[in-house]
Amino acid sequence: MTFTVRLGQSAPVLGDVERNLEAILRLASEAADDGADLLVLPELALTGYTLKDMVPAVAQRIDSPAMDRLREASRDVALVMGFVEESDDYRYYNAVGYFESGELLHVHRKVYLPTYGMFDEYRYMAAGERIRAFDSRLGRVAMLICEDVWHPSAAYIASQDGATLLINVACSPARGTQDALHLYSSHAWQTLNRMYAHFFTQHVVFVNRVGYEDGVGFWGGSEVVGPEGDVLVRGPLFEECSISATISAQTVRRARIASPFLRDERLDLTLRELERIQRRRIG
Repeated sequence: MTFTVRLGQSAPVLGDVERNLEAILRLASEAADDGADLLVLPELALTGYTLKDMVPAVAQRIDSPAMDRLREASRDVALVMGFVEESDDYRYYNAVGYFESGELLHVHRKVYLPTYGMFDEYRYMAAGERIRAFDSRLGRVAMLICEDVWHPSAAYIASQDGATLLINVACSPARGTQDALHLYSSHAWQTLNRMYAHFFTQHVVFVNRVGYEDGVGFWGGSEVVGPEGDVLVRGPLFEECSISATISAQTVRRARIASPFLRDERLDLTLRELERIQRRRIG
């Protein structure tokens, strides 16, 4: 199977759900017209990032009218998009949804909420409690949100659950400027994406936002990395763009034959040793 993924490196407007929704639907329509099979948008693409006390005002229940419009758009192109989810017990989650064929197929709630430096997510959001891969018409997919990716156990769980496509969405700010073209942020993310793609022999799709909020600049640099660690496409820094790449299941097959890391993984040993470490920590 071969399919085309479109990366929507966008700059959402803080707190303006309706305006952001119209921009997302426009990008979805353009992606469908161009023959793309999947459109991926950044973390919190529906709301912007530095929401603080706006969180309850912009949150969406999964049966909200906005989510219904996204379901409808997914009849023409599968869609991955970040939003604030309101649960039945009135908790708020930094979430990403996978829409396909008119359905919201899967929701991932951000597990690791950064609360250090400029970040203060735990004050306003609840943490997710699971990491799962799921079946789609494009293969077995897992999704992570920004800080999740900085914890290797998250990508490891996704790989052990059978993911052949790992989608990472982010609102990564520009930090550690080295020169006009090189940032600590971009270098670190490119390293993570290549590592997870290569060692878990899967495609990695990374979509990061651009634009400015509260004096913070988001750097973009969205990319697709193949299962042999090769960069298939990469977006520019600090500019909105829509770029596409072709993903082939045959490439995953070839990589897993050449580098059978997953075949040789000792999950039983990993579980045993982690349980030992956990017992030591609590005892």
